[in-house]
This record gives sequence, structure tokens and C-alpha cells, in this order.
Amino acid sequence: MSWKFFLYDWGGLNIALFQAINMSTPAALEPLASFFNLVIGNYWTAPLMLLAMWGWSKSAPDPTRADAIRYRLRVFSVAFALAFLVATILKLWIDFPRPPAVFGDMVRVIGGIERHYSLPSGHATYAALVVGALWPLIGRRGRIGLVLYAALVGWSRIAAGMHFPADVLAGWVLGLSCTALAGWLMPLAAPVWQSARRTSTWVWFAVAASAVMTDQLAKFAITRTFAYGEQVEVTPFFNFVHVLNPGAAFSFLANAGGWQRYFFITLGLVVSAWLGRMLCQQLPRLEAMGYSLILGGALGNVADRVLRGQVVDFLDFHWRLAHWPAFNLADVAITIGALCLFLTVVPKSSKGTEAEVSG
Repeated sequence: MSWKFFLYDWGGLNIALFQAINMSTPAALEPLASFFNLVIGNYWTAPLMLLAMWGWSKSAPDPTRADAIRYRLRVFSVAFALAFLVATILKLWIDFPRPPAVFGDMVRVIGGIERHYSLPSGHATYAALVVGALWPLIGRRGRIGLVLYAALVGWSRIAAGMHFPADVLAGWVLGLSCTALAGWLMPLAAPVWQSARRTSTWVWFAVAASAVMTDQLAKFAITRTFAYGEQVEVTPFFNFVHVLNPGAAFSFLANAGGWQRYFFITLGLVVSAWLGRMLCQQLPRLEAMGYSLILGGALGNVADRVLRGQVVDFLDFHWRLAHWPAFNLADVAITIGALCLFLTVVPKSSKGTEAEVSG
């Protein structure tokens, strides 16, 4: 017998538990399952979690309490990045089938049907991250609420036909493990965090992390929803597409011989390291925003080249038969970041011109 039979199938108990929960959930509870499945249990709400904790720290009357909240916010940010990376690797590497791929029409599905990448449950992972971040900050009643929240998120994924119980359990373990690892890593990164505390550097790294997360989630949705080469018209001038680009932004060097993958990985990591160093300095907000968006976009495309070998592009703007090269949200972040940096230069240039005229 294989390791999967014991660790994942649980000797048949995994499937039995799924069928018991999925089939026995009454129709009256479907709105509750949808709420935890699509709203408060969704990792798309991570930016809102960051903003909520930041606002909580600002409103705390006690400086010690505010510092504790900000520390847990940083732990959550690091743990989220670790968990997202590990979960993505596990999903792509193991590629366990989801319940609709195993049972077909016998599964009751709430929402869209997904057939691949079942282990681990991303929603359960995110719920465990939220629990781990808030646990030291609240009392006994709040902790009971957190446990109930994580349990309902896990139940909603099974009731919606999206995951098996083993996927949910793996997500909980992954989220809590990454939270513990982030807490262990924080003292090692104390000098950086002290600098961030003085300069609000962590805000800009959070912006970069949000850009990476949004880009990767969008690409994951496109690759799971659309077949390669598929094109769906949204407006007379805009399509969703699923294409792979071995080159840089807007298909630059897409037709090179293959060397460009390693070149762009190396270039992206070097540029990202330089951008990270720049963000640790005291910068005007608009300039820091530009660097953070470029950092997020660069890492988003580097992640594609490392994991997939090529970059996923899905935004296609066109006019009649003339199509702009397809691009993605990482390219958008880089473009907006460059625009922010340009706007920081324009006022200086204008002042210099005015000085010359007046002189």
C-alpha cells in the first residue's frame, strides 16, 4: 500500500467523510457555505486583513498594544507569503484530483466546478493564517470564535464540493506551520523590521506582496478556467485569453531561443534585490509606491518563469484586427510603478525650467 492510502485516503475514511458532509448538508445551509467559501474565508481578502490590522494598531490607545498588533501583522504577512509559495508548489507538484473529478455528477457543487489541484485547501490555509495572526491578541471568547471560523471555512469547502477533508486538514497544518515559522524568522530579521518601523518600509513591502498575490491568483484562475489559446470576448475591444509568453513584458524577446528564461529570472532577482534595498530607505510616498509596484510585478513574472517556464498572459486589448501584445497584472503593476516614478521626476523638472526662465 502507498503512502497516499494512509496519509491522504486515511484507509477510505477521507472519501467517507466527504460524502457524509457534502451529501448531508441541507439546502438551507448553502448560503452559509457560500458566505464562508466565497467571502470571509477567501484568500482574496488578505489585503483587507492587512488594512484591518493596520487600522487596529493605529486606533489602539496603548503604545505597547499597538506594537503587539503591528508585530502580528508582520508575522501574518511573512506567513502568508510562505504559505502561498508552499501551497502553490504542492498543488502543481502533487496535483490531486478534486471531488468532481472523482465522483462526477454525484458531487453537489456550490460555485464553479474545479477538477485539479485539490491538496492543500487554500481557503483552509488562509483561515489558519488568520487564526495564527490574531490568536495572541484576543481573549478566550475571541479564540473560540477563531476556531469556529476556521472550522466553518473548512466545512464550507467540503460542503461546496471543492475539497476533501484531508485537503482541509493539510491547509490548516500548512497555515499554522507557516505562522510558527514566520514567528521564528522575525527575530532573525529584527534589524530590517526596526528600519521598517521608522520608515514604514513594511507598508511598501506589503504593497509589493499584494501585487504578487493578486497577479498569481489571477493567473491561477486563468490557467484553471481557460484552455491554452482560448479567447473569450468581453467587450468589442477587450478579450480574456490564455497564452504563454517566454519573453518579457508585452512579449519582448518572446521569439528568442530559450536562453531568455534564465536571463530574465536572473535579471528579475537582481532588480528585485535592488528595489528591496531602495524601499528600506526614507523615500517620498509616490516614489516608494513606484518601487513597490515594480518589485511586485517583477517577482510575479519571475515566479511564472520558475514554476511554469513561461509567463501567463491573459489581457488582450485590440482595435479591429490590430492587437496589442497580451499582458498580465504583473505588467500592469510595473507600468503603474514606472508612471509613479515618472511623476516624481516631472515636478522637479518643471521647477528647474521655471528657475531658468525666471533667471
